[in-house]
Formats: sequence, C-alpha cells, structure tokens
Amino acid sequence: MTNKLSVYPTLRYQDARAAITMLKDAFGFTEVAVYENEDGTVAHAELAYGNGMVMLGTARAEGRFGELARDLGPVSVYVAVEDADVHHARAVSYGVKVVMPLTDQEYGSRDYIVRDAEGNLWTFGTYAPELPGQNS
Repeated sequence: MTNKLSVYPTLRYQDARAAITMLKDAFGFTEVAVYENEDGTVAHAELAYGNGMVMLGTARAEGRFGELARDLGPVSVYVAVEDADVHHARAVSYGVKVVMPLTDQEYGSRDYIVRDAEGNLWTFGTYAPELPGQNS
C-alpha cells in the first residue's frame, strides 16, 4: 500500500486563479490539477510543493460545504523549504506582502511570513517536522 494518508490544507479564495498564479510564481508550487465550474471559476485545484500539497477553489455559497465555510476567515499554512533566503528572495521579487521578515528562530528554523491578497498567512521556513519512526 502506498502512503497516501496525509494532511492536505484546503483554502477558499474569491479569486482562485490569482491564488494559483501566486503559489506557482512566487512560491514555487507545481500545478497538479485544476477543475473548472461551468462558469469558469475554479471548482478544485491541487498544487504540490515537495511531498506536500494544498487544495483550493473559488469560494461559493452553494452546497453544504459552501454553507459551512461561509464565515471562515483567513488561515495560516506552514511550508518547509530548503533555503529560506532563496525562497524569500523569489517571493519578494514577485511582490508579495512580507509581514515578518526572515528570522532565525530559537529552535533552529529560519523563516518568514507573507500575507496573500485574501488575508491568509503563509509561513516558509527550514524547520521540517518528522513523523515518529521516519528516517531523515
């Protein structure tokens, strides 16, 4: 059995296409899949970074999920990167809003935080948690 059991953050955006562009161009995510609604908005998208993935779509009020998620606010997502300085330089050149500059943390990580156009916080840092029993 392949290990497909994981955590996949799911985000809703008013402008999902702009979010996809930002994730790819500013942060180096790879587009895995994008499915459209009949009106051309993004029904579901999957973007990968390393061995992780986020899913996102256009915020809609229809359906049970739309009703339940209607009042959700911004979220925070952490992404482990190999070189925070290089990653930060790419994000800055794209023009994202850095809300915490590159910082060396007490626990050994080097990270920074950006806020996307819809208020979500994205932290990119060198700390990568490991599952128990997982080899480095």
